[in-house]
Amino acid sequence: MFKLFNRTEAEVVDDIEVPVDEEYVNSVKTKQADLVGSCLDDYEVKATLGTGSFGRVRLVKHKKSQGVYAMKQLSKSLILRTKQLDHMMNEKNILAEMQFPFVVQFFGSLQDDRCLYLCLEYGIGGEFFTHLRNANRFSNNTARFYAGVVTLAFEHLHNQNIIYRDLKPENLLIDHHGYLKVTDFGFAKRIDPTVKTWTLCGTPEYLAPEIILNKGHGKAVDWWALGVLIYEMLVGYPPFYSEDRMALYQKILAGKVDYPRHVSRQAKDLIAKLLTADLTRRLGTLHHGPKDIRRHPWFKGLDWVGMMNKQLTAPMVPKAKSDDDTTYFDEYPDEEDDIPPIQASEQKFFKDF
Repeated sequence: MFKLFNRTEAEVVDDIEVPVDEEYVNSVKTKQADLVGSCLDDYEVKATLGTGSFGRVRLVKHKKSQGVYAMKQLSKSLILRTKQLDHMMNEKNILAEMQFPFVVQFFGSLQDDRCLYLCLEYGIGGEFFTHLRNANRFSNNTARFYAGVVTLAFEHLHNQNIIYRDLKPENLLIDHHGYLKVTDFGFAKRIDPTVKTWTLCGTPEYLAPEIILNKGHGKAVDWWALGVLIYEMLVGYPPFYSEDRMALYQKILAGKVDYPRHVSRQAKDLIAKLLTADLTRRLGTLHHGPKDIRRHPWFKGLDWVGMMNKQLTAPMVPKAKSDDDTTYFDEYPDEEDDIPPIQASEQKFFKDF
């Protein structure tokens, strides 16, 4: 059966108020009501949006309401075999609590004897990764806009004592306004801010030194990753790269970053202050927290309140022909995956999903 969760309708990110968009809130509530009690047979599969290690993400249409969603499918047997149950439960529980302009909206969950399913907002503009690769690199203004969106998303998550730990262009979606939506919360975790966590997780090129050195880590790893993202947006590739994993880690620990001539002085300064191994000096972790990032000269002139209200025109607004347009996604054969059912005795592990 489809499960729903309550969410707060307004939050405050430091001194920037998150607006309550009554029309959007009512739309979410309507969709929630439409999906209550639904099962897999109540959805029409339109296309496969992507594939991953645990299953697929499919574009689906709820037959009765005609609502369009992204349905994330996760193999139960693989979750148990790889001991990822805690991560999957964290993903669902954290998303269930979120209603934030720059975090993908979660509508509920269901399951069968083979898989778990998360019903999510459809990011009609596709993966941010695709747009970046097509452009090769972004202009300073485009990179600044999208770095601002990620900064506000992380600021909100950190205010809830949630670390994200998996920033990369593939985990950012473009919505119909051209704004980013952070998705894929499999590595996200709610933490006690006074206690470090130790799990080795994330994309290698985006790992902070404290994760590699297994020193224990906290919110600061997300700000390091923001520095990597800004560099990749401006340059077209990450600041640390090697096909050999150990060589990559050595480069990250060495911390030497080369900047092409076109990268502005302000951008270099911000990236350098984010890609700082010393946690007592890394921007975002100091006395004023994320305010220090928003006040940096590279962001000078950016209307943060206008951004939060989505009043700014985004650099890349998708041109979709319909609510189920898949123009901005790669084509995948929509074949049925050969996922075995789990044993009846193992179903108990998923009773709280």
